[in-house]
Amino acid sequence: MNNRREFITLLGCAAAAWPITGRAQQPERTRRIAILLNAAADDPRYQPWVGAFLQALALLGWTIGRNVRIDTRWSGANAAETRRHAAELAALAPDVILAHGSSTVGPLLQATRTVPIVFPIAADPVGANLNTAKALGLDVPATLLARADEVIE
Repeated sequence: MNNRREFITLLGCAAAAWPITGRAQQPERTRRIAILLNAAADDPRYQPWVGAFLQALALLGWTIGRNVRIDTRWSGANAAETRRHAAELAALAPDVILAHGSSTVGPLLQATRTVPIVFPIAADPVGANLNTAKALGLDVPATLLARADEVIE
């Protein structure tokens, strides 16, 4: 009789703990990063930049194939290719898009309004945003432009 009680108690505890251990074993969500570069894939100036980005991700614990997926498009200096690649990347619904240079930001903003776009390298970020806003038919209030001038100075 005692063994039977111990066995039933063991089964009850195992059944109660089962959902907890099941949740603990869920695979980590894979994040998706899209990269749009305005250079050719074999451009030696951009290879170190991409390598440094991937190395920084690794140092932060991101591993390609385990918890992050990276989709990269190289458009060269071709505006039509940039627009096509921007639409492709936006359709993938990444968690974030990394844009290199001001010439890639406008097409990306035309392709998506829901995915965050990060552009760490832009000669004139305020001007790039202003030109993009104009291209999209948006009016930028004069007070906002004045405030941007103050911040820059």
